[in-house]
Amino acid sequence: MELYGMRIIITAATHGEWMPSFQKINPAYVKLNKRFSVGFHESGVGLLASSVSLMKMFVQETPSLIIQVGVAGSFDQKIPLGKVFAIKDDFAGDMGVYEKKNWKDLFDLKLDKPNDAPYEKKSLPNPFLNQFNLLKLPSKKAVTVNTISTTKAAIDLYSGRYKASLESMEGAALHYMGRDLHIPFIQIRAVSNYVGERNKAKWKMRDAIYNLNETLLQYLDALHKIA
Repeated sequence: MELYGMRIIITAATHGEWMPSFQKINPAYVKLNKRFSVGFHESGVGLLASSVSLMKMFVQETPSLIIQVGVAGSFDQKIPLGKVFAIKDDFAGDMGVYEKKNWKDLFDLKLDKPNDAPYEKKSLPNPFLNQFNLLKLPSKKAVTVNTISTTKAAIDLYSGRYKASLESMEGAALHYMGRDLHIPFIQIRAVSNYVGERNKAKWKMRDAIYNLNETLLQYLDALHKIA
């Protein structure tokens, strides 16, 4: 992997998700690293904001690698809160229609074909994951939604039909753009809560953000060693 001269952008929905790393590596890390440069980007929350913001960032920055970091909810309550994953597949989960109490997505409605670019078998897998999962993080499938899931019906739909383990509000925007424009990317998520649990006293947001940023710093160190 040739990294010399690479521009690496770290993006998240909110700056709070990458701020601990920003405070540690910028500008001290960048001054030490002559091989590649690191920038930070806040995309905003949700698919719409992220899609527009990521595209503007790409045009302005022309990044060699985009690292999306953030917290996520887990459908699987066997996953420990705070655990960090690389996302191998993402789905735009709530584009479609409920018709006669049955959910139909874009592919059921024949508005898109399952393998029409950038889709692959209805999903948005990361084709760069094997190359850029430098820490060998465990990987999971995720679903991206505009409405956070709180009902059993939504939870069963996303975890059942799409086999998703994690839920976010931005991941599919990155996967769609990265696949469509052939931009290397990796999405890294830390589990902050179980999907459907709205009592935030039971969430582990602080632990998730700490683990997320420790992983991000380790990832950048791994990049530095091979550059």
